[in-house]
Amino acid sequence: MAATSKNVDRAAAGAAVKNLSPCAASADPSVTGSGCALRRVLDAVGGKWKILLIVALSQADELRYGELRRLVFGITNTMLASSLKELEADGLVRRTQYAEMPVRVEYSLTPQARELVPILMQLKDWGEKNL
Repeated sequence: MAATSKNVDRAAAGAAVKNLSPCAASADPSVTGSGCALRRVLDAVGGKWKILLIVALSQADELRYGELRRLVFGITNTMLASSLKELEADGLVRRTQYAEMPVRVEYSLTPQARELVPILMQLKDWGEKNL
């Protein structure tokens, strides 16, 4: 009898978790499913450097590669280049190359990324308070 009661409790707990899922409307009902908006955000800005790059880019209208490298302490050329490419592919960073010699390239945030900056600043504030 106790085993049956335990199974009922587990089923009820599972149903409660499903109802609380922030991604319940997605095709994949799990929290980590590919259709979940939170998963897509984490895929776009996850990793060690992308959030720091977004915050650095929020400090100016446009920044050059070398300026970004100086602003983001510890980032390597390889990680900077690959992170910028990924952020550009996800529509968060705009890369502008000017027809000059030597070639000049500047990076800026898209409007979508600018909307993200206040949220990232709230995360920073939370970290200062709680970590």
